[in-house]
Amino acid sequence: MRPSKKGKFILLPILLCMSLVFCSCGAENKQSGGDSATKQSESSQNTKGSRDNTPVVLTGQADGTVTYGSEGVTIDASHISEGYIMVSYTGTNEKVKLQITGPDEVVYTYDLHGDYETFPLTAGSGSYTVGVFENIEGTSYSTLFTQTIDVKIDDEFGPYLYANQYVNFNGESKVVEKAEELSKPCNDDLEVIEQVYNYMISNFTYDYDKAESVQSGYLPDVDEVFEAQTGICFDYAAVMAAMLRSQRIPTRLEVGYAGDVYHAWISTYIEEQGWVNGIIQFDGKNWELMDPTFASTSSKPEDFITNTDEYITKFVY
Repeated sequence: MRPSKKGKFILLPILLCMSLVFCSCGAENKQSGGDSATKQSESSQNTKGSRDNTPVVLTGQADGTVTYGSEGVTIDASHISEGYIMVSYTGTNEKVKLQITGPDEVVYTYDLHGDYETFPLTAGSGSYTVGVFENIEGTSYSTLFTQTIDVKIDDEFGPYLYANQYVNFNGESKVVEKAEELSKPCNDDLEVIEQVYNYMISNFTYDYDKAESVQSGYLPDVDEVFEAQTGICFDYAAVMAAMLRSQRIPTRLEVGYAGDVYHAWISTYIEEQGWVNGIIQFDGKNWELMDPTFASTSSKPEDFITNTDEYITKFVY
């Protein structure tokens, strides 16, 4: 494991400029998915299914067992076997970036906000380079600290069950409570996904004003989005991912291209089927585009992308 302290100046590639990334999501059709006639009936929730719907909320812990750092930054690697690290910054610079590069050589860039935050290790086991950078001016940053960490992940689904900076929830989150309610009548994970998915597309509407004004570095507050029942594609994906993770269903929040649109969506893991990617309609076995934004903004969801080959994933959270 090779640490490197403050040194040369670099120009950071700024990842995921949300104001550009997500502005066009769902913008082709402004129909609301929240018409009262299509609101999901909750009468079915009175019957208890055979599946245990008790929430399991996994949040990161900075135990201090294994740490690295220097000059105001601490990287807690105590739980890398579970698929995440935690990072805190206590310096005075107002613009600080974290970069994580895994064995797949994909570079993930995040903003740091001070207190410990959880970041997933989504490239599996292998060597990761973690760097923290302070802003000089404009898009120029200097290296504060870097560390190479050898990672062996015990559970490949760990990164997709824990809360993290992008899918941020806890045991008190309203989305967790709602997921428990929605999954009550379910007999298996497929039914849970169907319940949560149908709730989202029936009750949430796309926020076009927010899409036009969202700033770089935006992070969803899943409970605020849940209360408002409106948001951009990033919000939709984060809320649904939080719900499903709290029900022990591995769920990836993915960012990439849906056709020629830069977009956010989710994929889920079903034991009998493997990863189920970007889909809309569900018939009990087969899925088509389980993308809640496109589903709720189109009067005919099947008219959107139904060929999952057109979903090109760039980043996974």
